[in-house]
Amino acid sequence: MARSKLEIYLSILEVLALRGSLSLTHITYKASLNHNVAKRYLTFLVRQNLVEEKVIEKKKAIYAITNSGWKILRYFWEIKQVLQIEQKGV
Repeated sequence: MARSKLEIYLSILEVLALRGSLSLTHITYKASLNHNVAKRYLTFLVRQNLVEEKVIEKKKAIYAITNSGWKILRYFWEIKQVLQIEQKGV
């Protein structure tokens, strides 16, 4: 089953939250994405100030979740938790 854009954004944020700063290659692997998709979604997250791109050694970049990214991720974790509780009561 294909993931939605939102699920992919959250997957990238979760990988960075749980693993720390990572290269595009590591994000691609950990989030189960292909290189082009990961790059496109990371570019969006950087523009939204949810992920920070840091250039190290000549053109090599690593990515890290920002405080805003953490805030968004926490909201989704809370929503997910609430929905699971409500589903059990149905």
